[in-house]
Amino acid sequence: MQATARAQTKLAQAVHRAEAGQRRTDTRGWVVQRRERTRHLIELGGLVHKAGLVDLTDDDRATLYGAMLELVARAQGDDAGNVLALWKRRGKRAFDTEAQGSETV
Repeated sequence: MQATARAQTKLAQAVHRAEAGQRRTDTRGWVVQRRERTRHLIELGGLVHKAGLVDLTDDDRATLYGAMLELVARAQGDDAGNVLALWKRRGKRAFDTEAQGSETV
């Protein structure tokens, strides 16, 4: 009985691995778009973490969401062009500083 149960478990694991491999290589249009969207969302989440917002808010989702809504309000305000340009400069500067720091390591 135990041998049969082990064999069934191994078979189920093999089937799962095969299905996972098929999912990773699926090239249907909607699957590719979904995978790209997922990657994009993960990268955006990484930026939230990299900016220190997660630690600053103790991972409080309501606070993070409120802060982001405030950013949107500022970006849509009367001074939107200047605000966006300022944020872009700061972001580029931070990326450049980080890139220089990783080159010396």
